[in-house]
Amino acid sequence: MGMTMTQKILARHAGLDYVEPGQLILVDVDMMLGNDITAPIAIKEFEKIGVDRVFDVNKIALVPDHFVPNKDIKSAEQAKMMRDFAKKMGIVNYFEVGQMGVEHALLPEKGLVVPGDVVIGADSHTCTYGALGAFSTGVGSTDLAAGMASGKAWFKVPEAIIFVLKNKPGKWVSGKDIILHIIGLIGVDGALYKSMEFTGDGISYLSMDDRFTIANMAIEAGGKNGIFPVDEKTIEYVKAHSTKPYEVFEADEDAVYSKVYEIDLSEVKPTVSFPHLPENTRTIDEVGDIRIDQVVIGSCTNGRMEDLRIAASILKGRKVHPDVRCIIIPATQEIWKQAMQEGLFDIFIDAGAVVSTPTCGPCLGGYMGILAKGERAVSTTNRNFVGRMGHTESEVYLASPAVAAASAVAGKIAGPDEI
Repeated sequence: MGMTMTQKILARHAGLDYVEPGQLILVDVDMMLGNDITAPIAIKEFEKIGVDRVFDVNKIALVPDHFVPNKDIKSAEQAKMMRDFAKKMGIVNYFEVGQMGVEHALLPEKGLVVPGDVVIGADSHTCTYGALGAFSTGVGSTDLAAGMASGKAWFKVPEAIIFVLKNKPGKWVSGKDIILHIIGLIGVDGALYKSMEFTGDGISYLSMDDRFTIANMAIEAGGKNGIFPVDEKTIEYVKAHSTKPYEVFEADEDAVYSKVYEIDLSEVKPTVSFPHLPENTRTIDEVGDIRIDQVVIGSCTNGRMEDLRIAASILKGRKVHPDVRCIIIPATQEIWKQAMQEGLFDIFIDAGAVVSTPTCGPCLGGYMGILAKGERAVSTTNRNFVGRMGHTESEVYLASPAVAAASAVAGKIAGPDEI
């Protein structure tokens, strides 16, 4: 019986010829990640282990991004603990304010993840790196602590679901619309502890930014990880960002999948996820008249260059509705700088939006755009649970940068062709 992409990567890193779903294995980890919320917990647990050094100073990344620049004393203390630990241990990949960005956009940009890697991160959206043909998944802070000490992690080998993506997406349909469509189809537990593996000719029409977005939100369907095959676009991206050696894994022809879904991308429409679950999706023509108070364009899901360019193409020559606050957050310093150099900031500011330094900020209800009671936001982030971006009686509608920008202009949820 053959193995899936994920199973092959895990087998190689466990030193085994073959693994099967349900098998418990101990694997070597190529990169592990913590942020200013999760790393302090891991650091405290690491200190309890009693070791005086991390397993490899090059294979740990610490990124203060959730409450940075610090919003209050507590967040400053969290960041300081991280900073002191990184300095004490000599961790190479510590990214201070000025070099940092939203972690899941930053690590691929810095070339720290390549095809065939095993990556763990104390953040649920660590599954982002599956876009590069890596196995990456979120873990708890205690698992991160053990990993920093040993370089290893335990896994139960997941079953796999395969998504066969066919044909070319229509105008304004992006990776965000595709993954929202999939989550609406299978539900928030439709891939519970399963590997979501993507294949099909439709992948060739997806940019790397599209793939990062889709892999990022695998967890919103309950997935253990999301993973894409390595093609020419992947290799081109890796060569532009990394000098690390890499290995390409391909699923066997007789690999076993618990379910197979065929998605005709040409039939997918711009999609919006209504409160309070990502699975609560409607296509843009089903939305109705939903007035909004705020738009956020950014995050580890949709704060990359392609996202900002799409938003700018819609906002150019237009004005943000007077009843709407529009917040643009480039995901990394490099993206921030490139957007500025391309003149996108002029477009955003002339339209009446505000541009932030890179931060996770409002995505988790941290800062830079908290919602008051009764307010509604259209956001390009990845999660819309009760109280996710502020007051428990606020509402978050997940959408693509195109829909978010159009909604900012319309003052209500709207598609780009409606303004």
